[in-house]
Amino acid sequence: MALEIERRFLVRGDDWRPQVRWSRPLQQGYLTRAAAGVTVRVRLGEDTAPGQARLTIKAAAAGIARHEFEYPIPAADGEALLALAAHRLSKTRHRLDLPGGDWVVDVFEPPNAPLVLAEVELERADQSLVVPPWCALEVTGRLELSNASLSITPLSQWPAAERRAVLAAMGLSDPAMGPAGGSS
Repeated sequence: MALEIERRFLVRGDDWRPQVRWSRPLQQGYLTRAAAGVTVRVRLGEDTAPGQARLTIKAAAAGIARHEFEYPIPAADGEALLALAAHRLSKTRHRLDLPGGDWVVDVFEPPNAPLVLAEVELERADQSLVVPPWCALEVTGRLELSNASLSITPLSQWPAAERRAVLAAMGLSDPAMGPAGGSS
Protein backbone atom coordinates (compact mmCIF):
# COMPACT_ATOMS: atom_id res chain seq x y z
CA MET A 1 0.00 0.00 0.00
CA ALA A 2 1.36 3.41 -0.99
CA LEU A 3 2.07 5.86 1.82
CA GLU A 4 2.86 9.56 1.69
CA ILE A 5 4.92 10.78 4.64
CA GLU A 6 5.14 14.54 4.47
CA ARG A 7 6.02 17.56 6.58
CA ARG A 8 4.85 21.05 5.64
CA PHE A 9 6.13 24.55 6.48
CA LEU A 10 5.16 28.17 5.88
CA VAL A 11 7.91 29.87 3.87
CA ARG A 12 9.50 33.21 4.72
CA GLY A 13 11.31 35.16 2.00
CA ASP A 14 12.91 33.99 -1.24
CA ASP A 15 16.11 32.29 -0.01
CA TRP A 16 14.77 28.96 -1.33
CA ARG A 17 14.82 30.14 -4.96
CA PRO A 18 18.52 29.31 -5.70
CA GLN A 19 17.71 25.62 -5.02
CA VAL A 20 14.96 25.42 -7.69
CA ARG A 21 15.48 22.58 -10.22
CA TRP A 22 12.25 23.14 -12.14
CA SER A 23 8.97 25.01 -11.87
CA ARG A 24 5.54 24.14 -13.24
CA PRO A 25 2.08 25.68 -12.96
CA LEU A 26 -0.50 23.31 -11.45
CA GLN A 27 -4.26 23.29 -11.49
CA GLN A 28 -6.01 20.90 -9.17
CA GLY A 29 -9.58 20.18 -8.27
CA TYR A 30 -11.21 18.13 -5.56
CA LEU A 31 -13.94 15.73 -6.62
CA THR A 32 -14.65 14.62 -3.07
CA ARG A 33 -13.48 15.35 0.43
CA ALA A 34 -15.02 13.25 3.18
CA ALA A 35 -14.98 13.87 6.91
CA ALA A 36 -13.15 10.53 7.31
CA GLY A 37 -10.19 12.09 5.52
CA VAL A 38 -10.61 10.61 2.02
CA THR A 39 -10.00 13.01 -0.87
CA VAL A 40 -10.09 12.46 -4.61
CA ARG A 41 -8.06 15.01 -6.55
CA VAL A 42 -7.37 15.63 -10.21
CA ARG A 43 -4.23 17.56 -11.15
CA LEU A 44 -3.01 19.08 -14.40
CA GLY A 45 0.69 19.92 -14.69
CA GLU A 46 3.69 18.83 -12.62
CA ASP A 47 5.70 15.81 -13.77
CA THR A 48 3.11 13.92 -15.80
CA ALA A 49 3.96 12.85 -19.33
CA PRO A 50 2.68 15.09 -22.14
CA GLY A 51 -1.00 14.46 -22.72
CA GLN A 52 -1.57 13.16 -19.19
CA ALA A 53 -3.09 14.35 -15.93
CA ARG A 54 -3.12 12.66 -12.54
CA LEU A 55 -5.93 11.26 -10.42
CA THR A 56 -5.00 10.92 -6.73
CA ILE A 57 -6.86 9.30 -3.86
CA LYS A 58 -5.65 10.11 -0.34
CA ALA A 59 -6.86 8.72 2.96
CA ALA A 60 -5.83 9.21 6.56
CA ALA A 61 -3.31 6.74 8.01
CA ALA A 62 -1.29 7.12 11.23
CA GLY A 63 0.55 10.25 12.38
CA ILE A 64 1.93 12.25 9.45
CA ALA A 65 1.49 9.35 7.02
CA ARG A 66 -1.40 9.14 4.56
CA HIS A 67 -2.42 6.47 2.09
CA GLU A 68 -1.86 7.82 -1.41
CA PHE A 69 -2.79 6.25 -4.72
CA GLU A 70 -1.88 8.11 -7.93
CA TYR A 71 -2.88 7.19 -11.46
CA PRO A 72 -2.00 8.83 -14.77
CA ILE A 73 -5.08 9.61 -16.85
CA PRO A 74 -5.48 11.22 -20.29
CA ALA A 75 -5.22 15.02 -20.14
CA ALA A 76 -8.66 15.38 -21.76
CA ASP A 77 -10.15 13.28 -18.93
CA GLY A 78 -8.25 15.40 -16.40
CA GLU A 79 -9.61 18.61 -17.90
CA ALA A 80 -13.16 17.21 -17.88
CA LEU A 81 -12.82 16.12 -14.24
CA LEU A 82 -11.33 19.49 -13.29
CA ALA A 83 -14.37 21.19 -14.83
CA LEU A 84 -16.59 18.97 -12.64
CA ALA A 85 -14.67 19.76 -9.45
CA ALA A 86 -16.58 22.10 -7.17
CA HIS A 87 -13.37 23.20 -5.46
CA ARG A 88 -10.16 24.14 -7.29
CA LEU A 89 -6.89 25.93 -6.76
CA SER A 90 -3.88 27.00 -8.81
CA LYS A 91 -0.26 27.27 -7.79
CA THR A 92 3.25 27.06 -9.16
CA ARG A 93 5.26 24.13 -7.86
CA HIS A 94 9.02 24.49 -7.57
CA ARG A 95 11.03 21.27 -7.13
CA LEU A 96 14.12 21.94 -5.01
CA ASP A 97 17.57 20.40 -4.92
CA LEU A 98 17.95 19.84 -1.17
CA PRO A 99 19.11 16.83 0.84
CA GLY A 100 16.98 14.84 3.26
CA GLY A 101 13.84 14.20 1.17
CA ASP A 102 11.89 15.37 -1.86
CA TRP A 103 11.38 19.11 -1.33
CA VAL A 104 8.90 21.34 -3.17
CA VAL A 105 7.75 24.90 -2.64
CA ASP A 106 4.23 25.81 -3.73
CA VAL A 107 3.49 29.47 -4.52
CA PHE A 108 -0.27 29.88 -4.52
CA GLU A 109 -2.28 32.06 -6.88
CA PRO A 110 -5.27 34.16 -5.82
CA PRO A 111 -7.42 33.68 -3.83
CA ASN A 112 -4.72 31.91 -1.77
CA ALA A 113 -1.90 34.35 -2.61
CA PRO A 114 0.49 35.33 -1.09
CA LEU A 115 0.63 31.90 0.60
CA VAL A 116 3.88 29.95 0.07
CA LEU A 117 4.26 26.45 1.53
CA ALA A 118 7.21 24.05 1.50
CA GLU A 119 6.64 20.31 1.62
CA VAL A 120 9.14 17.52 2.07
CA GLU A 121 8.29 13.88 1.43
CA LEU A 122 10.17 11.50 3.67
CA GLU A 123 10.83 7.77 3.61
CA ARG A 124 9.97 7.35 7.31
CA ALA A 125 7.97 9.39 9.80
CA ASP A 126 10.88 9.37 12.28
CA GLN A 127 13.44 10.39 9.65
CA SER A 128 15.75 13.18 10.83
CA LEU A 129 15.50 16.35 8.83
CA VAL A 130 17.54 19.53 8.53
CA VAL A 131 14.92 22.23 8.13
CA PRO A 132 16.13 25.17 6.01
CA PRO A 133 16.08 28.58 7.74
CA TRP A 134 13.50 29.93 5.27
CA CYS A 135 10.95 27.45 6.68
CA ALA A 136 9.24 29.84 9.08
CA LEU A 137 6.74 27.63 10.88
CA GLU A 138 5.86 23.94 10.67
CA VAL A 139 2.21 23.44 9.74
CA THR A 140 2.17 19.65 9.35
CA GLY A 141 -1.27 18.44 10.36
CA ARG A 142 -2.97 21.85 10.18
CA LEU A 143 -5.99 20.82 8.16
CA GLU A 144 -7.01 24.39 7.30
CA LEU A 145 -3.73 24.68 5.35
CA SER A 146 -4.20 21.47 3.34
CA ASN A 147 -4.70 22.01 -0.37
CA ALA A 148 -8.15 20.44 -0.16
CA SER A 149 -9.18 22.88 2.58
CA LEU A 150 -7.63 25.85 0.77
CA SER A 151 -9.67 24.97 -2.33
CA ILE A 152 -12.85 25.26 -0.23
CA THR A 153 -11.90 28.17 2.05
CA PRO A 154 -9.06 30.12 0.46
CA LEU A 155 -6.74 32.23 2.59
CA SER A 156 -8.42 35.43 1.37
CA GLN A 157 -11.70 34.25 2.99
CA TRP A 158 -10.23 33.36 6.39
CA PRO A 159 -11.15 35.46 9.43
CA ALA A 160 -8.81 38.46 9.52
CA ALA A 161 -6.98 37.46 12.72
CA GLU A 162 -6.23 33.94 11.45
CA ARG A 163 -5.09 35.23 8.04
CA ARG A 164 -2.86 37.87 9.68
CA ALA A 165 -1.24 35.21 11.92
CA VAL A 166 -0.30 33.06 8.90
CA LEU A 167 1.03 36.04 6.94
CA ALA A 168 2.96 37.35 9.96
CA ALA A 169 4.69 33.95 10.31
CA MET A 170 5.75 34.39 6.68
CA GLY A 171 7.04 37.90 7.40
CA LEU A 172 4.22 39.52 5.40
CA SER A 173 1.51 42.02 6.20
CA ASP A 174 -2.12 41.48 5.30
CA PRO A 175 -2.89 43.24 1.99
CA ALA A 176 -6.54 43.51 3.11
CA MET A 177 -5.47 45.83 5.92
CA GLY A 178 -5.02 49.53 5.43
CA PRO A 179 -1.75 51.43 6.03
CA ALA A 180 -2.40 51.98 9.74
CA GLY A 181 -3.42 48.36 10.38
CA GLY A 182 -7.13 49.14 10.07
CA SER A 183 -9.53 47.68 7.54
CA SER A 184 -9.32 49.06 4.03
